Amino acid sequence: MNTEASGTGASTTRHAWTGTELGELLMVACDAGVTGLYFPSHRRMPDASGFGPRVDAASDPLLARTRAQLAEYFAGSRREFDVPLAPAGDEFSERVWLILREIPYGETTTYGAIAARLGEPRLAQRVGQAVGRNPVSIIVPCHRVVGADGSLTGYAGGLERKRRLLEIEEPPEAAASRLF
Repeated sequence: MNTEASGTGASTTRHAWTGTELGELLMVACDAGVTGLYFPSHRRMPDASGFGPRVDAASDPLLARTRAQLAEYFAGSRREFDVPLAPAGDEFSERVWLILREIPYGETTTYGAIAARLGEPRLAQRVGQAVGRNPVSIIVPCHRVVGADGSLTGYAGGLERKRRLLEIEEPPEAAASRLF
């Protein structure tokens, strides 16, 4: 996504990398908000030419705030993110991504449950496709969506990362009865 500054023609999209316990994470943002968070091996990684110039995250207020909130999340001290987001997708995908943001920390749901919430109970597969195209992983918590039987299913950052994200959010007493 390339956002042009009004009247200047200068791109406001930029990116920076940050380290996490799950590996490096690419943060992409425009003036409106974070447009993407991607692991290097991310499935459906957009063309890097749309990421804008690489910047120092510490000198970019939005990217610095995103990096700080991600660090707090991985440390266990943040359950919700409040950085502005600006993901781009079709109308259906954006509706799915809004529902993903409503899944509480430490809880999971299924593709079918999201489809039912949309009033389209037979569109679970389409919901899965929209979840798989979520450009703002972790903050838009697509890792909280599991199969109908509770099993781990696809995650663009890899199933091991999905497993670890769910473990981070898991209450200690629940670890003993974990399905995955």
